[in-house]
Amino acid sequence: MSVNQQAHTGPPYGQPQPGYQGYQQPAYGGQLLQGVPQSQYGAYNGPMPGYQQPVPPQGYFPSLGFPSKGSPVSLNSDTSLAPNFIGSLRAPPTSGAPPPVSGASLPSGHLAYSQFGHGDVQNGIPASAAPMQSYIQEKQRPPASQPFLPGSAPTPVSQTSTFQQYGPPPASVQQLSNHMAGMTIGSTTASAAPPAGLGYGPPTSVPPVSGSFSATGSGLYTPYTASQGPPPTSMSQGLPLAQPPFPGQPISAQRLPTQVPGFAPPPSSTGIGPSPYPPTTGAPRPPAVPGPPLAGQTVAGPPASQPNHVSSPPPPSPMAGPHAGPPTSGLHGAPPLAHPPQPGYQMQQNGSFGQVRGPQPHYGGAYPGTPNYGSQPGPPPPPKRLDPDSIPSPQLNELPPQQKPRHRIDPDAIPSPIQVIEDDRNNRGSEPFVTGVRGQVPPLVTTNFLVKDQGNASPRYIRCTSYNIPCTSDMAKQSQVPLAAVIKPLATLPPEEALPYLVDHGESGPVRCNRCKAYMCPFMQFIEGGRRFQCCFCSCVTEVPPHYFQHLDHTGKRVDFYDRPELSLGSYEFLATVDYCKNNKFPSPPAFIFMIDVSYNAVKSGLVRLICEELKSLLDYLPREGNMEESAIRVGFVTYNKVLHFYNVKSSLAQPQMMVVSDVADMFVPLLDGFLVNVNESRTVIASLLDQIPEMFADTRETETVFAPVIQAGLEALKAAECAGKLFVFHTSLPIAEAPGKLKNRDDKKLINTDKEKALFQPQTSFYNNLAKDCVAQGCCVDLFLFPNQYLDVATLGVVTYQTGGSIYKYAYFQLETDQDRFLNDLRRDVQKEVGFDAVMRVRTSTGIRATDFFGAFYMSNTTDVEMAGLDCDKTITVEFKHDDKLSEDSGALLQCALLYTSCAGQRRLRIHNLSLNCCTQLADLYRNCETDTLINYLAKYAYRGVLSSPVKTVRDALINQCAQILACYRKNCASPSSAGQLILPECMKLLPVYLNCVLKSDVLQPGPEVTTDDRAYIRQLVTSMDVAETNVFFYPRLLPLTKADVDSDSLPAAIRNSEERLSKGDIYLLENGLNIFVWVGVNVQQGLIQNLFGVSSFSQISNALSTLPVLENPFSKKVRSMIDMLQVQRSRYMKLIIVKQEDKLEMLFKHFLVEDKSLSGGASYVDFLCHMHKEIRQLLS
Repeated sequence: MSVNQQAHTGPPYGQPQPGYQGYQQPAYGGQLLQGVPQSQYGAYNGPMPGYQQPVPPQGYFPSLGFPSKGSPVSLNSDTSLAPNFIGSLRAPPTSGAPPPVSGASLPSGHLAYSQFGHGDVQNGIPASAAPMQSYIQEKQRPPASQPFLPGSAPTPVSQTSTFQQYGPPPASVQQLSNHMAGMTIGSTTASAAPPAGLGYGPPTSVPPVSGSFSATGSGLYTPYTASQGPPPTSMSQGLPLAQPPFPGQPISAQRLPTQVPGFAPPPSSTGIGPSPYPPTTGAPRPPAVPGPPLAGQTVAGPPASQPNHVSSPPPPSPMAGPHAGPPTSGLHGAPPLAHPPQPGYQMQQNGSFGQVRGPQPHYGGAYPGTPNYGSQPGPPPPPKRLDPDSIPSPQLNELPPQQKPRHRIDPDAIPSPIQVIEDDRNNRGSEPFVTGVRGQVPPLVTTNFLVKDQGNASPRYIRCTSYNIPCTSDMAKQSQVPLAAVIKPLATLPPEEALPYLVDHGESGPVRCNRCKAYMCPFMQFIEGGRRFQCCFCSCVTEVPPHYFQHLDHTGKRVDFYDRPELSLGSYEFLATVDYCKNNKFPSPPAFIFMIDVSYNAVKSGLVRLICEELKSLLDYLPREGNMEESAIRVGFVTYNKVLHFYNVKSSLAQPQMMVVSDVADMFVPLLDGFLVNVNESRTVIASLLDQIPEMFADTRETETVFAPVIQAGLEALKAAECAGKLFVFHTSLPIAEAPGKLKNRDDKKLINTDKEKALFQPQTSFYNNLAKDCVAQGCCVDLFLFPNQYLDVATLGVVTYQTGGSIYKYAYFQLETDQDRFLNDLRRDVQKEVGFDAVMRVRTSTGIRATDFFGAFYMSNTTDVEMAGLDCDKTITVEFKHDDKLSEDSGALLQCALLYTSCAGQRRLRIHNLSLNCCTQLADLYRNCETDTLINYLAKYAYRGVLSSPVKTVRDALINQCAQILACYRKNCASPSSAGQLILPECMKLLPVYLNCVLKSDVLQPGPEVTTDDRAYIRQLVTSMDVAETNVFFYPRLLPLTKADVDSDSLPAAIRNSEERLSKGDIYLLENGLNIFVWVGVNVQQGLIQNLFGVSSFSQISNALSTLPVLENPFSKKVRSMIDMLQVQRSRYMKLIIVKQEDKLEMLFKHFLVEDKSLSGGASYVDFLCHMHKEIRQLLS
């Protein structure tokens, strides 16, 4: 289809539509008028049918996507029929019951509504929908202000929405039609003549929806013919594709659904149950959806399920919980296929955008019963081949006169993260993930699933950006898909999964390859009757030690295969021998040293007293090995301001003794015996000390602090005790006192967006890098709890923490009443969690690839060993691989991650994780086996490291360019040929643009004016060691409608998309991103709900200062509090609760996390960014 669309016509953004007097249309980021229903999508700027079309604004050429000055491409309207104008609307039926349609019954490709859990939007084209574009343009729209009630709203039955058809889809591709950028994102000329028998009502018979954007022509599925490579295998959704009608086949013979699930309100007899989605204020706004294609144009992309994109609201699905199993199509007895479906594969929302839309957040009313009148999803019909050339396409002059192209993408027509997450949960959450097969892509991190280890490490330990890697470096360079693994060696497993077995081979130690030193694993090949084995990494043959010999069975496997974890499992541990220990002697148990800032700020805020009170009880919960009575960890205490105070808490003393070291320039530990003690033995002395510290410093006037000497003191203490350990440092201010490591305030907002901005992320002195190196050598890990009231230079203070594998926690403007819970929960978890000390990790790979780059909180003294003084169960190390030779499809590629560490009981262990990946010679196989969440985790870490050495703008541009290259390579080599106006995304990367935009808009890469330099440095260090689940929710927060929660079930309500237009003033929402939980309360929330949740009688009485919800004895309060507790448990940090009232000053902070919208700091909205990405891809392709 040609790119030349008709010129954009319509009022500029933000101006009310003609005919909608009195409705303010919020422009992007615009504020809404109170009391006026929000238009669901930002200002709409395309003409309504029947309205006069103004002249196109000067300088706007849709083919360029953004206004520009050059000469326009000829703006003739496209003969291949731009799929983007609204057809005539049928007059509303008089009664609430759906009018009968000839031969009505669901077309077989049709999705029963109930098949989806309530994702906000079904993202992906309903497999069966396409050709009816041309004749399904007669949807009604209820007027924006009209309440959506059965019987009163026009029943939009005529929308045979699913009937849209596609030519056979490109293998797992998303084609989004987006005329805003002058790109039909997806389109073919195949199409069908309008059906006889569907009358068109007068165009004005139904008032238009306020602010509806017509998307550009619901992009279409381009035909995928056999010559284009195999269809994608990743489609798990089971939606058959319906085939377009053949020429001459009368449409009325096709079976139209009596009611299109997805649109029509239920007949009045059904009654509307409570909706799982927030009703809009005033009235439901029908979701605006992209404009239909021209008569007869097949649609393939975004708007898929609603060809006419001016639909009335789809009924929310009746099922309260997620639906298990892939949605299938059809009724009870799957009616005969109106059109034979696609060639032998099923679709997993096959790259389409807009599968029968999931219930939208603002419609009151769920179906109490099944939406298609008692139908249940039937089995998918057997797929058949479709010939796109057999579909006639109407000529332009056959089109009704009011249809004119309009340019605007509908947010519901583009890939929805919520939908993808929901579909994966439904399709993959019920079965265990068995790791026996090479190169399997695991379920998404957002899906709850059980893992059965049968030879490959669980995805909880290792996730890869792709599970099928290119055989050659040329192919890898061409695709630009980074090959990386995110490894979490000590990850916590759910209780139902077994911990890695500990294997003890006695004094001889683990069996290893002679040449590359890889550890025995399931991929080693035993030969010569079991006397030798061939290494799977380097192919060297090694003798099997006599004690390890075992006979082979008839298949060449050892007969003890299942008795030995290292031969049958992907993850296991070996007990290390003395050869694996420092100085060839077994380690002592580690120590914890608590180092408390007792300067004026710390004492005055109540922090010192709080820490001392908490430690009294917390010391009973130090980590211990499974069967041990008590922890082997010893503890010590230091307080400091400008000088350091050490405490002797030896069990034989009646009172603790304090020793002061004021020579901070030459730090030493004044006592050996009595500094590090066993908690149980010295319990009374320790309790006495913790009672005395707050009193001793209660009247202090000392405001200055030191910092480096504190860490040096801890390091010296561990050296003297000859053990590894962890320092817990509680610190409040910039260390300006005269001492080594003294810092100055160098915060300078003027550097932002200049070439010198990178200096803000770099440490101001190399002193701390050297100190970190010494700490790593001793196994001294530093955890830092910061309580700043002003600039503290996290970029510098965090260096030691970061390089020793520690954690930073930051509580700006700490206040006892609001921050105490969060701090104490973080401290408890930090002290109790599983941690390995003095750790070294090495990643080995089979011949052909090697680990070249590493990201995370660690230190490297050479190019292969990742060294960490401490490694806890939350930390990840991200490893990038590059080719150094060709790989073969037969043998695949192997990774082995070996972590040598000291357990909390002082035992030296090796933890081994193995993973086998497939290799491919076809790019299509690479793109079919990628994992977008892991890719984003890697890209964010890569970018966040980039800001240390390059201007932020350079880093942002490089990210956009790399992703454009990834998608352009797919478009060029894997997708079927189609017009440049189509945006085609690989099925498993269809969320790459939305997630990438979230990374680009994050505080590190695009800070708003309120983000401090310290915040940016803190987030940068935090993200660098996050796992995939944490980056997923951090960049695309989870938004839950609390008012839709079922108080009787344990499940969470279905999430909705992160956009202001999804919020209703009458509802309460919860947003979490792993660091904060926001509870947003709309101005029109019922008084009863406010009373039940906050214990006050009106909106104005709700306090912003609450840090926890009041404990009230009613089902709603209990449900919301239990949901919050459930979310807190899932995250590695305790999230701060922030109450946000609509139209309150805090709302700006909340809106910052609505990542699909335009951000105040200049970040693009999702829709705009998608257009921009398409422009970049087109430039690369041309």
